[in-house]
Amino acid sequence: MRKAAPVNVDAMLDDLRTLVDVESPSRDVDALTASARTVAAVIGSRLGGRAVLVDSDAGPHVHWSGGGTPRVLILGHHDTVFPLGTLARRPFTVEGGHATGPGVFDMLGGLVQAVHGLAALDDLSGVEILVTADEEVGSRSSRALIEERALACGAVLVLEGAAEGGALKTGRKGCGTFRVSITGRASHAGLEPAAGVNALVEAAHQVLHIAALDRPESGTTVTPTVASAGTLDNVVPAEATVVVDVRVGTADEKERVESAFAALTPHVEGALITVQGAVGRPPMPESASAELFALARQLLPGLDGTEVGGGSDGNFTAALGVPTLDGLGAVGGGAHADHEYVLIDAMEERARLVTGLVNAIREA
Repeated sequence: MRKAAPVNVDAMLDDLRTLVDVESPSRDVDALTASARTVAAVIGSRLGGRAVLVDSDAGPHVHWSGGGTPRVLILGHHDTVFPLGTLARRPFTVEGGHATGPGVFDMLGGLVQAVHGLAALDDLSGVEILVTADEEVGSRSSRALIEERALACGAVLVLEGAAEGGALKTGRKGCGTFRVSITGRASHAGLEPAAGVNALVEAAHQVLHIAALDRPESGTTVTPTVASAGTLDNVVPAEATVVVDVRVGTADEKERVESAFAALTPHVEGALITVQGAVGRPPMPESASAELFALARQLLPGLDGTEVGGGSDGNFTAALGVPTLDGLGAVGGGAHADHEYVLIDAMEERARLVTGLVNAIREA
């Protein structure tokens, strides 16, 4: 039996600095390889054993097992949205009760808390950790591995940052991105405007039609976010694209919106439309977290839970019917922004929550 280590905030901050100081932007395989090695080293130093790097075209994922029959999966990611060089202008800093730096809240702080929460256990059997390299860009290379380990373990604790006020994320909307590409025909806008097929005009029709798919009363938001068209001010545009962010609260709404995109038809004669995309992360219903959230509230009475619009890898595990509780990571804010921060005073409590949840799940 291993010797448990007390939860120590200074030690957690040391490990958080170590992780932040190795930049890990999504899709940069070299940077993510260095980051994965660092994550594996931190896990190994605190928990013993050997964390294995699982290669993928997105960069290495990190998998660690405490041995024995799998019972609970600790799930996180080590990729961040910040490009190389961000650290030089925004280094890891501890000041005024906050820890700041690229990725501290989303989600390196949560990883550190999880590792130290597990280190407080004298028995790590049944526990697995999976830290992926591509969550911020859709988890295409890691999804199968996530689902495999979630099904094997039977319960998932997701260490994404907490919701506002430290609330756990008991439900998440399904989310996806659609790209609508329109092909028209170029012509001289002054000499022969009627000879062209105006892809920009067609895009305008499509934006209005797509925006009308929005049903906020059902938890569905359909938001055109990026558009481009045209080449020169005297040329009828031959091409246009519209990118759309979609969030849905139910599987029925996922099907409705996907079917509506598939059925888009042109309004301008001669225009052609192609659609790429889907609601790639299915909704995470609150029912998926109910059992684990009840355990969390026994450990921390008064703990709040809320549904959020953002997606995580917990969407995948919940869709399999595996009990999943999200938002167990750092308390703070500013995800994906320059003011990203972690509240230092909350780190010990959140680490101990991981300790208690793992024990409760294994004893159930």
